Amino acid sequence: MTVKVARDQSLPMRSILHVRNHIVSVDGTLEEGGNDAGPSPHDLYDAAVSACKALTVIWYARRKGIPVEDVQVTTERDASEERKGVYRLAATLHLTGDLSQEQREELLAISQKCPVHKLMTAVTTEISTQLG
Repeated sequence: MTVKVARDQSLPMRSILHVRNHIVSVDGTLEEGGNDAGPSPHDLYDAAVSACKALTVIWYARRKGIPVEDVQVTTERDASEERKGVYRLAATLHLTGDLSQEQREELLAISQKCPVHKLMTAVTTEISTQLG
């Protein structure tokens, strides 16, 4: 899969992210000199793990017949020590449905095994950048 980002010259930093058939506006925050016309790269990083946790729980619950009605993930960022090598995300899983405490704990455990969580914590990512 190829992801493409192209600058939108109508604003100082705004760019357009293309993923398959999806288009997302991305931008820097006001503090960074952008217009906040879309999520920042850090926002997308945080959103990736949040979305992955939610979709993993929904997939698993369907597969196991667990009667979850709604799944929401709220993620808070603490980037205060990012320059020291520590980036903290605190995700909270909100579940509704006729669930036992055991099922709730099972879904919590599954959310921590989502592929993006694993990528962020247990995998070495190698990135190469070249001129085109």
